[in-house]
Amino acid sequence: MANSGARDDHGKPRARGLRGWLLGEGRQLLVMLVLLAVARTSFANHYSVPSGSMEYTLMPGDHVMVDMSAYGVRLPFTNVTLVPRDAPRRGDVAVFKSPRDGVRLIKRVVAVGGDRVVLADGHLSINGEALADPAVPGVEHFGARAARLNLDMGGGPDIEGLVVPPGQVLVVGDHRGNSIDGRYFGLVPASALYARALGVFWRRGEGPVWKSL
Repeated sequence: MANSGARDDHGKPRARGLRGWLLGEGRQLLVMLVLLAVARTSFANHYSVPSGSMEYTLMPGDHVMVDMSAYGVRLPFTNVTLVPRDAPRRGDVAVFKSPRDGVRLIKRVVAVGGDRVVLADGHLSINGEALADPAVPGVEHFGARAARLNLDMGGGPDIEGLVVPPGQVLVVGDHRGNSIDGRYFGLVPASALYARALGVFWRRGEGPVWKSL
C-alpha cells in the first residue's frame, strides 16, 4: 500500500510544510508577538535618550523605563484611551510627539492647566512661587521631586505670565539653554502625553543602574 503520509498518535494525517507550521508553532508565535506588541504599546517600554536637553536628569545615551499606561491604557497603536488613569502632574518626565514635527521627545511637565508660569534666566516660578531655593538656585522642586538644572548655556527664552489653559501642559527641558521645548512649539494637550518615565536603567559609562525619576 502506498504511504499516505505521516500520522499522529490518533492515526490522523499530520499537516506538513508551511500550512502545518502556521497551524501549529507559527500560530503560537504569532499570538505571542501580538501580546508582546500590545504590552509594549499599552503598559511598559523603554526610551533611548538622544540628546542633552534634559541634563542633568537624563544624559545622552541613557536608557529609560517608561510606563505606557500612566496616563491611561490606550488601544494599541492609537491615541484612543480605553481606561483613564492619572492626569499629568508637575515634575513628571513625559514622552510625547512634538507638535511641530512629530518627533518623539522626552521633557519635564513644569505646569498644568490653571498654572501661571514665569520663567526668567532659566528659573521657574509657578503661581507666584519660585521652584528653587535661593540658597541652591540650580535645583528646582516639584513637590517631592527635585530637578538639578544645567544652565551652562544660559536659561533660554523667558516666559512672562503665561496661564496654562485646562487640558494643556507646558513641557520644558532641564537643560534650559539647550532644549527645544514648549517655549518654541507651544503647549501640549495633556492627552498627547503617552508615557511617564520611571527611571534610568542603563547609563553610558556606568552600565546597569537604577535612577528613579
